[in-house]
Amino acid sequence: MDHKTQYRTRQGREVAAYLQARPGQHVTAAELCAYFARQGQPMGKATVYRRLERLVEAGLVTKYTVDGTTGACYAYTGPADAPCEDSCYHCKCEKCGALIHLHCDEVAHLRHHMLEHHGFALDPRRTVFYGLCAACRAAEDG
Repeated sequence: MDHKTQYRTRQGREVAAYLQARPGQHVTAAELCAYFARQGQPMGKATVYRRLERLVEAGLVTKYTVDGTTGACYAYTGPADAPCEDSCYHCKCEKCGALIHLHCDEVAHLRHHMLEHHGFALDPRRTVFYGLCAACRAAEDG
């Protein structure tokens, strides 16, 4: 393991292990804090943020920041040079702010179309579609 990916503290190892056990699953720092508190291993938010940022710097975790109003999500995506075919896209509700993680073959087809026909490589780790979620659309119709 190279020096950038070494976890020098127990807490660093625990955060990394939690994320590695759930590849591609998004989690916030607050959710991590709550998880460790339930396990009887409370960790301060600042500690969790530091550990997450180190994993991002090491290229093992991707930080998803959709806009300035929603907290960041983190997901274990493996080394930065790994293919991102399995990464998900994101949908952001413009009304309620919900962030929906979209794993969809149809969007993958769009990615391939954009590359083949337009020479543009979408980054699934950073692509966000904006619109209205089902609940907000239903509220508008009802």
